[in-house]
Amino acid sequence: MTDPGSHSIGEYLISSRSMAEYRAMFALGDSDLTGKVLDCPGGGSSFTASAHELGVDAVAVDPVYRRSAAKIAERAVEEVSRGSDWIRANVEKFRWDFYGDPEGHQRMRRESAEKFAADIAAHPDRYRAGALPRLPFADDTFDLVLSSHLLFTYADRLDCRFHIAALRELARVAKGSVRVFPLVDQAGEAVDELLPPALVELESLGLRPRVQALDYEFQCGADAMLAFDAS
Repeated sequence: MTDPGSHSIGEYLISSRSMAEYRAMFALGDSDLTGKVLDCPGGGSSFTASAHELGVDAVAVDPVYRRSAAKIAERAVEEVSRGSDWIRANVEKFRWDFYGDPEGHQRMRRESAEKFAADIAAHPDRYRAGALPRLPFADDTFDLVLSSHLLFTYADRLDCRFHIAALRELARVAKGSVRVFPLVDQAGEAVDELLPPALVELESLGLRPRVQALDYEFQCGADAMLAFDAS
């Protein structure tokens, strides 16, 4: 079992982030939420469910979706506690103005996990099994591609080659904007061995990547996203 106070959360966390968090993490306005949108990896997020409520054709992809909807939903709810325990043990690494306090954060994540659980049971077609760096979608499928808390976050186990292959794949399935958050690792440290080579690779593809500052900062230092247009 991973020590909650360690720099690593251990096994990949199935996070249940809300639409409000997605709007903040990716600087999403109403005009961004149109057409076909991909959440990669989707985890236990309620973004896809909330996007459909707004009339957006959202799809989530994650390797965990190979399991039954019931098993995935149960795991997502359980993971809220694991994530909250780790955050409480590392509370000095976070800012609380968005959530108020650890209890407010856990409550938002629990509500999101429950909404996800209901949606994947009712609409399993919105959730596709798959994993970077090879996704089960055709070229130029999505108007917007969002990727949070995989790339750069798990710098302790995903190397530069993986990051470049993953970013190329996100660009392949997108016909519009690609946005990646955060640009620090689990400990809030800069990922100087990963981000500069990724920017060079994207530049070489003519994608004009940019590091965009955000108003949102929960994990200390995680106040920017990587964005580029695939078209």
